[in-house]
Amino acid sequence: MQAESRTRNLAIFAVAAALLPIFAGADGPAPSPPTAAKLRGILAAEMARWHPAAVDREVGGFHQEIDRDWTVRPDRSKFLVYQARMTWTAAAFAEFDPSRRDEYLGYARHGLAFLDGVMRDVEQGGFHWMLDADGRLDPALGDEKHVYGTAFVVYAAAKVRAVGGDELALKVARDAFDWLEAHAHDPQHGGWFEAVRRDGTAITGYDPAAPVAKRQDRLGVYYGYKTMNSHIHLLEALAELAKVDDRPIVRERLREAFHIVRDKIAVEPGALNVYLTRDWRAVPAHDSFGHDVETAYLLVEAAEAPHMPDDEATWKVARGLVDHALDWGWDEEFGGFYDKGDAFAAAAYDRTKVWWTQAEGLNALAMLDRKFGRQTDRYTGALAAQWGFIERSLIDPEFGGWYAEAERDGRRRGDGAKASPWKADYHTSRALMNVARLWEAPETPGK
Repeated sequence: MQAESRTRNLAIFAVAAALLPIFAGADGPAPSPPTAAKLRGILAAEMARWHPAAVDREVGGFHQEIDRDWTVRPDRSKFLVYQARMTWTAAAFAEFDPSRRDEYLGYARHGLAFLDGVMRDVEQGGFHWMLDADGRLDPALGDEKHVYGTAFVVYAAAKVRAVGGDELALKVARDAFDWLEAHAHDPQHGGWFEAVRRDGTAITGYDPAAPVAKRQDRLGVYYGYKTMNSHIHLLEALAELAKVDDRPIVRERLREAFHIVRDKIAVEPGALNVYLTRDWRAVPAHDSFGHDVETAYLLVEAAEAPHMPDDEATWKVARGLVDHALDWGWDEEFGGFYDKGDAFAAAAYDRTKVWWTQAEGLNALAMLDRKFGRQTDRYTGALAAQWGFIERSLIDPEFGGWYAEAERDGRRRGDGAKASPWKADYHTSRALMNVARLWEAPETPGK
Protein backbone atom coordinates (compact mmCIF):
# COMPACT_ATOMS: atom_id res chain seq x y z
CA MET A 1 0.00 0.00 0.00
CA GLN A 2 2.82 2.40 0.82
CA ALA A 3 4.49 1.61 -2.49
CA GLU A 4 1.23 2.28 -4.34
CA SER A 5 0.86 5.60 -2.50
CA ARG A 6 4.38 6.69 -3.36
CA THR A 7 3.87 5.68 -7.00
CA ARG A 8 0.70 7.74 -7.21
CA ASN A 9 2.39 10.76 -5.63
CA LEU A 10 5.24 10.64 -8.11
CA ALA A 11 2.83 10.16 -11.00
CA ILE A 12 0.68 13.16 -10.15
CA PHE A 13 3.71 15.37 -9.73
CA ALA A 14 4.98 14.23 -13.12
CA VAL A 15 1.67 15.27 -14.65
CA ALA A 16 1.82 18.60 -12.85
CA ALA A 17 5.35 19.24 -14.04
CA ALA A 18 4.30 18.60 -17.63
CA LEU A 19 1.19 20.75 -17.48
CA LEU A 20 2.42 23.71 -15.46
CA PRO A 21 5.61 25.20 -16.92
CA ILE A 22 4.26 28.67 -16.18
CA PHE A 23 4.87 28.11 -12.47
CA ALA A 24 8.60 27.96 -12.99
CA GLY A 25 8.71 31.69 -13.80
CA ALA A 26 11.11 33.48 -16.11
CA ASP A 27 11.30 30.54 -18.55
CA GLY A 28 12.90 28.30 -15.92
CA PRO A 29 12.33 24.56 -15.61
CA ALA A 30 9.17 23.20 -14.02
CA PRO A 31 9.50 22.47 -10.28
CA SER A 32 10.39 19.01 -9.04
CA PRO A 33 8.18 17.16 -6.55
CA PRO A 34 9.12 17.33 -2.87
CA THR A 35 9.63 13.63 -2.23
CA ALA A 36 9.58 12.39 1.35
CA ALA A 37 13.26 11.49 1.21
CA LYS A 38 14.19 14.95 -0.03
CA LEU A 39 12.12 16.67 2.65
CA ARG A 40 13.66 14.48 5.34
CA GLY A 41 17.15 15.33 4.15
CA ILE A 42 16.48 19.08 4.08
CA LEU A 43 14.84 18.95 7.50
CA ALA A 44 17.62 16.91 9.10
CA ALA A 45 20.27 19.31 7.80
CA GLU A 46 18.28 22.30 8.98
CA MET A 47 17.66 20.89 12.45
CA ALA A 48 21.37 20.15 12.78
CA ARG A 49 22.02 23.84 12.05
CA TRP A 50 19.51 25.06 14.62
CA HIS A 51 20.81 22.68 17.26
CA PRO A 52 23.10 23.26 18.97
CA ALA A 53 23.61 26.77 17.46
CA ALA A 54 20.43 28.15 19.04
CA VAL A 55 20.85 26.44 22.41
CA ASP A 56 21.73 28.99 25.09
CA ARG A 57 23.82 27.14 27.65
CA GLU A 58 24.43 30.22 29.82
CA VAL A 59 21.06 31.89 30.38
CA GLY A 60 18.92 28.96 29.26
CA GLY A 61 16.38 28.53 26.53
CA PHE A 62 17.33 29.40 22.97
CA HIS A 63 19.20 32.22 21.24
CA GLN A 64 16.95 34.49 19.20
CA GLU A 65 19.43 36.40 17.02
CA ILE A 66 21.23 34.24 14.44
CA ASP A 67 22.84 35.50 11.23
CA ARG A 68 22.59 33.97 7.79
CA ASP A 69 25.76 31.91 8.34
CA TRP A 70 24.43 30.70 11.75
CA THR A 71 26.65 33.05 13.74
CA VAL A 72 24.90 33.77 17.03
CA ARG A 73 24.59 37.43 17.97
CA PRO A 74 23.87 38.72 21.50
CA ASP A 75 20.22 38.33 22.42
CA ARG A 76 18.26 41.50 23.10
CA SER A 77 15.46 39.72 24.96
CA LYS A 78 13.92 36.38 25.82
CA PHE A 79 10.55 36.18 24.06
CA LEU A 80 7.96 33.68 25.27
CA VAL A 81 6.56 32.82 21.84
CA TYR A 82 9.98 32.08 20.37
CA GLN A 83 11.11 30.04 23.38
CA ALA A 84 7.95 27.93 23.34
CA ARG A 85 8.02 27.40 19.59
CA MET A 86 11.62 26.18 19.70
CA THR A 87 10.69 23.81 22.51
CA TRP A 88 7.73 22.40 20.60
CA THR A 89 9.78 21.87 17.44
CA ALA A 90 12.54 20.00 19.26
CA ALA A 91 9.98 17.66 20.81
CA ALA A 92 8.16 17.19 17.50
CA PHE A 93 11.41 16.32 15.72
CA ALA A 94 12.32 13.85 18.48
CA GLU A 95 9.04 12.11 17.66
CA PHE A 96 9.54 12.38 13.90
CA ASP A 97 13.06 10.91 13.76
CA PRO A 98 13.48 8.05 16.24
CA SER A 99 17.19 7.82 15.48
CA ARG A 100 17.68 11.27 17.01
CA ARG A 101 14.98 11.05 19.65
CA ASP A 102 17.20 11.27 22.71
CA GLU A 103 19.20 14.21 21.39
CA TYR A 104 16.19 16.32 20.48
CA LEU A 105 14.15 15.35 23.48
CA GLY A 106 17.10 16.73 25.43
CA TYR A 107 16.79 20.05 23.61
CA ALA A 108 13.04 20.06 24.25
CA ARG A 109 13.58 19.47 27.95
CA HIS A 110 16.14 22.24 27.98
CA GLY A 111 13.51 24.58 26.55
CA LEU A 112 10.83 23.34 28.93
CA ALA A 113 13.07 24.01 31.92
CA PHE A 114 13.50 27.60 30.74
CA LEU A 115 9.76 28.09 30.28
CA ASP A 116 9.13 26.70 33.75
CA GLY A 117 12.02 28.24 35.63
CA VAL A 118 12.55 31.60 33.94
CA MET A 119 9.57 32.60 31.76
CA ARG A 120 7.10 31.63 34.50
CA ASP A 121 5.96 34.49 36.76
CA VAL A 122 6.60 32.89 40.15
CA GLU A 123 5.19 35.87 42.03
CA GLN A 124 1.87 36.48 40.29
CA GLY A 125 1.29 33.44 38.12
CA GLY A 126 1.23 32.92 34.39
CA PHE A 127 4.14 33.43 32.02
CA HIS A 128 6.00 36.60 31.11
CA TRP A 129 5.61 37.83 27.54
CA MET A 130 9.18 39.10 27.36
CA LEU A 131 12.23 39.32 29.62
CA ASP A 132 15.61 40.90 29.08
CA ALA A 133 18.50 38.93 27.64
CA ASP A 134 19.45 37.69 31.12
CA GLY A 135 15.94 36.47 31.89
CA ARG A 136 14.86 39.35 34.13
CA LEU A 137 11.93 41.74 34.07
CA ASP A 138 12.81 45.02 32.43
CA PRO A 139 10.59 48.11 32.77
CA ALA A 140 11.47 49.06 29.21
CA LEU A 141 9.92 45.81 27.99
CA GLY A 142 6.88 45.99 30.25
CA ASP A 143 5.16 43.29 32.27
CA GLU A 144 1.84 42.87 30.43
CA LYS A 145 0.95 39.30 29.49
CA HIS A 146 -0.91 37.98 26.47
CA VAL A 147 -2.85 34.80 25.75
CA TYR A 148 -1.00 34.35 22.44
CA GLY A 149 2.25 33.66 24.26
CA THR A 150 0.63 31.53 26.96
CA ALA A 151 -1.06 29.40 24.30
CA PHE A 152 2.35 28.46 22.95
CA VAL A 153 3.46 27.37 26.43
CA VAL A 154 0.50 24.97 26.47
CA TYR A 155 1.41 23.80 22.97
CA ALA A 156 5.07 23.19 23.72
CA ALA A 157 4.68 21.57 27.13
CA ALA A 158 1.91 19.27 25.93
CA LYS A 159 4.13 18.08 23.08
CA VAL A 160 7.03 17.36 25.44
CA ARG A 161 4.63 15.36 27.61
CA ALA A 162 3.35 13.40 24.60
CA VAL A 163 6.83 12.53 23.36
CA GLY A 164 8.79 12.12 26.59
CA GLY A 165 6.13 11.41 29.19
CA ASP A 166 7.59 14.06 31.50
CA GLU A 167 5.54 14.90 34.58
CA LEU A 168 7.01 18.41 34.58
CA ALA A 169 5.74 18.94 31.04
CA LEU A 170 2.20 18.00 32.02
CA LYS A 171 2.41 20.30 35.03
CA VAL A 172 3.59 23.25 32.91
CA ALA A 173 0.91 22.64 30.28
CA ARG A 174 -1.81 22.44 32.91
CA ASP A 175 -0.52 25.49 34.77
CA ALA A 176 -0.64 27.56 31.59
CA PHE A 177 -4.11 26.27 30.69
CA ASP A 178 -5.44 26.83 34.21
CA TRP A 179 -4.09 30.39 34.20
CA LEU A 180 -5.89 31.06 30.93
CA GLU A 181 -9.06 29.57 32.38
CA ALA A 182 -8.88 31.68 35.53
CA HIS A 183 -7.81 34.99 34.00
CA ALA A 184 -8.50 35.17 30.27
CA HIS A 185 -11.57 33.14 29.35
CA ASP A 186 -14.62 35.24 28.46
CA PRO A 187 -17.60 33.66 30.26
CA GLN A 188 -20.15 35.88 28.56
CA HIS A 189 -19.29 35.74 24.87
CA GLY A 190 -16.87 32.83 24.72
CA GLY A 191 -13.30 32.85 23.58
CA TRP A 192 -10.53 34.59 25.44
CA PHE A 193 -9.60 38.12 26.42
CA GLU A 194 -6.17 38.70 24.93
CA ALA A 195 -4.23 41.23 26.98
CA VAL A 196 -3.79 40.60 30.70
CA ARG A 197 -2.06 42.67 33.36
CA ARG A 198 0.72 41.06 35.31
CA ASP A 199 -1.61 40.48 38.26
CA GLY A 200 -3.98 38.46 36.07
CA THR A 201 -6.61 41.14 35.44
CA ALA A 202 -7.94 40.96 31.89
CA ILE A 203 -7.78 44.25 29.98
CA THR A 204 -11.21 44.56 28.39
CA GLY A 205 -11.07 48.01 26.85
CA TYR A 206 -8.90 50.99 25.94
CA ASP A 207 -8.91 54.65 26.85
CA PRO A 208 -10.12 56.53 23.73
CA ALA A 209 -8.38 59.67 25.00
CA ALA A 210 -5.00 57.92 25.05
CA PRO A 211 -2.60 58.15 22.09
CA VAL A 212 -2.87 55.23 19.68
CA ALA A 213 0.30 53.59 20.97
CA LYS A 214 -1.23 53.42 24.45
CA ARG A 215 -4.43 51.78 23.19
CA GLN A 216 -2.64 48.73 21.80
CA ASP A 217 -1.69 45.39 23.30
CA ARG A 218 1.35 43.22 22.63
CA LEU A 219 0.09 42.27 19.16
CA GLY A 220 -0.64 45.87 18.20
CA VAL A 221 -4.41 45.43 18.59
CA TYR A 222 -6.72 47.77 20.49
CA TYR A 223 -7.34 46.53 24.03
CA GLY A 224 -10.63 44.72 24.44
CA TYR A 225 -10.78 43.26 20.93
CA LYS A 226 -10.32 39.64 19.97
CA THR A 227 -8.22 38.38 17.10
CA MET A 228 -8.10 35.55 14.67
CA ASN A 229 -4.39 35.12 15.32
CA SER A 230 -4.68 34.42 19.04
CA HIS A 231 -7.67 32.14 18.67
CA ILE A 232 -6.25 29.92 15.93
CA HIS A 233 -3.19 29.33 18.10
CA LEU A 234 -5.34 28.67 21.15
CA LEU A 235 -7.07 26.04 19.01
CA GLU A 236 -3.72 24.57 18.07
CA ALA A 237 -2.58 24.47 21.69
CA LEU A 238 -5.79 22.95 23.02
CA ALA A 239 -5.74 20.23 20.36
CA GLU A 240 -2.24 19.30 21.52
CA LEU A 241 -3.22 19.45 25.19
CA ALA A 242 -6.27 17.23 24.67
CA LYS A 243 -3.93 14.39 23.67
CA VAL A 244 -2.30 14.31 27.12
CA ASP A 245 -4.86 15.88 29.48
CA ASP A 246 -8.24 14.15 29.68
CA ARG A 247 -9.93 16.64 31.98
CA PRO A 248 -13.45 17.51 30.74
CA ILE A 249 -12.70 21.24 30.87
CA VAL A 250 -9.91 20.79 28.32
CA ARG A 251 -12.26 19.04 25.90
CA GLU A 252 -14.89 21.72 26.51
CA ARG A 253 -12.49 24.57 25.72
CA LEU A 254 -11.14 22.73 22.66
CA ARG A 255 -14.67 22.40 21.26
CA GLU A 256 -15.32 26.05 22.07
CA ALA A 257 -12.17 27.26 20.30
CA PHE A 258 -12.87 24.98 17.35
CA HIS A 259 -16.37 26.31 16.74
CA ILE A 260 -15.25 29.91 17.22
CA VAL A 261 -12.58 29.52 14.57
CA ARG A 262 -14.62 27.43 12.16
CA ASP A 263 -18.03 29.04 12.56
CA LYS A 264 -17.34 32.66 13.58
CA ILE A 265 -13.86 33.68 12.46
CA ALA A 266 -13.91 31.82 9.14
CA VAL A 267 -16.45 33.30 6.72
CA GLU A 268 -17.47 32.95 3.10
CA PRO A 269 -16.06 33.03 0.51
CA GLY A 270 -13.11 31.46 2.34
CA ALA A 271 -11.41 34.15 4.40
CA LEU A 272 -10.80 34.86 8.07
CA ASN A 273 -11.98 37.87 10.03
CA VAL A 274 -8.73 39.22 11.44
CA TYR A 275 -10.09 41.45 14.23
CA LEU A 276 -13.35 41.12 16.14
CA THR A 277 -15.22 42.81 18.95
CA ARG A 278 -15.71 41.04 22.24
CA ASP A 279 -19.09 39.70 21.03
CA TRP A 280 -17.61 38.53 17.69
CA ARG A 281 -18.63 41.33 15.35
CA ALA A 282 -16.04 41.69 12.61
CA VAL A 283 -13.86 44.77 12.35
CA PRO A 284 -12.95 45.67 8.72
CA ALA A 285 -9.42 44.56 7.88
CA HIS A 286 -7.28 42.87 5.24
CA ASP A 287 -7.18 39.19 4.30
CA SER A 288 -4.04 37.42 5.53
CA PHE A 289 -3.50 34.61 3.04
CA GLY A 290 -0.91 32.89 5.21
CA HIS A 291 -3.29 32.67 8.15
CA ASP A 292 -6.03 31.38 5.85
CA VAL A 293 -3.99 28.40 4.68
CA GLU A 294 -2.54 27.79 8.14
CA THR A 295 -6.02 27.74 9.69
CA ALA A 296 -7.18 25.21 7.11
CA TYR A 297 -4.59 22.82 8.48
CA LEU A 298 -5.22 23.70 12.13
CA LEU A 299 -8.95 23.00 11.80
CA VAL A 300 -8.33 19.58 10.28
CA GLU A 301 -5.68 18.82 12.88
CA ALA A 302 -8.03 19.82 15.71
CA ALA A 303 -10.75 17.62 14.27
CA GLU A 304 -8.39 14.67 14.74
CA ALA A 305 -7.99 15.34 18.48
CA PRO A 306 -9.79 13.10 20.99
CA HIS A 307 -13.57 13.49 21.05
CA MET A 308 -13.59 15.84 18.03
CA PRO A 309 -15.49 14.94 14.85
CA ASP A 310 -13.64 14.77 11.53
CA ASP A 311 -16.69 15.90 9.58
CA GLU A 312 -17.64 17.22 6.18
CA ALA A 313 -18.35 20.72 7.50
CA THR A 314 -14.76 21.09 8.72
CA TRP A 315 -13.28 19.94 5.42
CA LYS A 316 -15.59 22.32 3.57
CA VAL A 317 -14.31 25.30 5.55
CA ALA A 318 -10.68 24.17 5.30
CA ARG A 319 -10.94 23.66 1.56
CA GLY A 320 -12.70 26.99 1.14
CA LEU A 321 -9.89 28.82 2.92
CA VAL A 322 -7.25 27.33 0.64
CA ASP A 323 -9.32 27.73 -2.54
CA HIS A 324 -9.91 31.39 -1.74
CA ALA A 325 -6.21 31.95 -1.07
CA LEU A 326 -5.44 30.34 -4.43
CA ASP A 327 -8.03 32.58 -6.12
CA TRP A 328 -6.89 35.88 -4.62
CA GLY A 329 -3.51 35.44 -2.98
CA TRP A 330 -1.63 33.08 -5.29
CA ASP A 331 1.11 33.99 -7.75
CA GLU A 332 0.43 32.09 -10.96
CA GLU A 333 3.68 33.18 -12.58
CA PHE A 334 6.29 32.44 -9.92
CA GLY A 335 4.36 30.31 -7.44
CA GLY A 336 3.88 31.10 -3.76
CA PHE A 337 1.28 32.93 -1.71
CA TYR A 338 1.28 36.70 -1.27
CA ASP A 339 1.21 38.23 2.18
CA LYS A 340 -2.08 40.12 2.21
CA GLY A 341 -4.84 41.73 0.19
CA ASP A 342 -8.58 42.27 0.09
CA ALA A 343 -10.96 39.36 0.51
CA PHE A 344 -12.02 39.76 -3.13
CA ALA A 345 -12.66 42.33 -5.88
CA ALA A 346 -9.02 43.48 -5.98
CA ALA A 347 -5.59 41.98 -6.51
CA ALA A 348 -3.34 41.32 -3.53
CA TYR A 349 -1.63 44.56 -2.55
CA ASP A 350 1.28 43.16 -0.51
CA ARG A 351 3.10 40.70 -2.74
CA THR A 352 5.88 39.91 -0.33
CA LYS A 353 6.54 36.17 -0.01
CA VAL A 354 7.03 35.51 3.73
CA TRP A 355 8.73 32.32 4.89
CA TRP A 356 6.04 31.12 7.26
CA THR A 357 3.25 31.71 4.74
CA GLN A 358 5.05 29.58 2.16
CA ALA A 359 5.66 26.81 4.70
CA GLU A 360 2.03 26.79 5.79
CA GLY A 361 0.95 26.90 2.16
CA LEU A 362 3.03 23.81 1.40
CA ASN A 363 1.47 22.03 4.36
CA ALA A 364 -2.13 22.93 3.48
CA LEU A 365 -1.77 22.16 -0.22
CA ALA A 366 -0.28 18.75 0.55
CA MET A 367 -3.13 18.02 2.93
CA LEU A 368 -5.81 18.93 0.36
CA ASP A 369 -4.02 17.16 -2.46
CA ARG A 370 -3.97 14.03 -0.35
CA LYS A 371 -7.69 14.37 0.41
CA PHE A 372 -9.03 15.63 -2.92
CA GLY A 373 -6.26 15.01 -5.43
CA ARG A 374 -8.25 12.50 -7.43
CA GLN A 375 -11.05 15.04 -7.87
CA THR A 376 -8.90 17.90 -9.18
CA ASP A 377 -5.38 18.66 -10.33
CA ARG A 378 -5.52 22.11 -8.75
CA TYR A 379 -3.76 21.23 -5.51
CA THR A 380 -1.25 18.96 -7.22
CA GLY A 381 -0.10 21.71 -9.55
CA ALA A 382 -0.07 24.41 -6.89
CA LEU A 383 1.84 22.15 -4.52
CA ALA A 384 4.55 21.52 -7.09
CA ALA A 385 4.79 25.25 -7.81
CA GLN A 386 4.82 26.10 -4.12
CA TRP A 387 7.72 23.77 -3.49
CA GLY A 388 9.48 25.14 -6.55
CA PHE A 389 9.32 28.67 -5.16
CA ILE A 390 10.48 27.57 -1.70
CA GLU A 391 13.40 25.57 -3.03
CA ARG A 392 14.42 28.24 -5.52
CA SER A 393 13.99 31.36 -3.42
CA LEU A 394 13.70 30.72 0.32
CA ILE A 395 16.05 27.86 1.20
CA ASP A 396 19.59 29.19 1.54
CA PRO A 397 21.74 27.23 -0.95
CA GLU A 398 24.98 28.10 0.82
CA PHE A 399 24.29 27.88 4.56
CA GLY A 400 20.96 26.07 4.75
CA GLY A 401 17.84 27.21 6.56
CA TRP A 402 15.14 29.56 5.28
CA TYR A 403 15.30 33.25 4.47
CA ALA A 404 12.60 35.35 6.09
CA GLU A 405 11.23 37.07 3.00
CA ALA A 406 11.49 37.24 -0.77
CA GLU A 407 10.21 39.56 -3.45
CA ARG A 408 7.46 38.31 -5.70
CA ASP A 409 9.98 37.06 -8.27
CA GLY A 410 12.07 35.30 -5.64
CA ARG A 411 14.81 37.84 -4.97
CA ARG A 412 15.80 37.73 -1.32
CA ARG A 413 14.70 40.56 0.93
CA GLY A 414 16.80 41.54 3.92
CA ASP A 415 20.06 40.13 5.20
CA GLY A 416 19.00 36.49 5.28
CA ALA A 417 19.16 36.16 9.08
CA LYS A 418 18.03 32.72 10.19
CA ALA A 419 16.52 33.67 13.56
CA SER A 420 14.84 36.66 15.14
CA PRO A 421 12.31 36.85 17.98
CA TRP A 422 9.44 36.11 15.58
CA LYS A 423 11.37 33.69 13.33
CA ALA A 424 11.96 30.31 14.92
CA ASP A 425 12.01 26.91 13.21
CA TYR A 426 8.39 26.06 14.01
CA HIS A 427 6.46 26.78 10.79
CA THR A 428 9.10 25.38 8.46
CA SER A 429 9.93 22.23 10.40
CA ARG A 430 6.29 21.38 11.03
CA ALA A 431 5.49 21.71 7.33
CA LEU A 432 8.40 19.51 6.26
CA MET A 433 7.54 16.86 8.86
CA ASN A 434 3.86 16.84 7.94
CA VAL A 435 4.36 16.61 4.19
CA ALA A 436 6.98 13.88 4.53
CA ARG A 437 4.57 11.89 6.69
CA LEU A 438 1.78 12.33 4.15
CA TRP A 439 3.88 10.93 1.32
CA GLU A 440 4.99 7.97 3.41
CA ALA A 441 1.57 7.03 4.77
CA PRO A 442 -0.68 4.56 2.94
CA GLU A 443 -3.73 6.08 1.37
CA THR A 444 -7.13 5.58 2.97
CA PRO A 445 -9.28 3.40 0.70
CA GLY A 446 -11.80 5.41 -1.26
CA LYS A 447 -9.95 8.71 -0.86
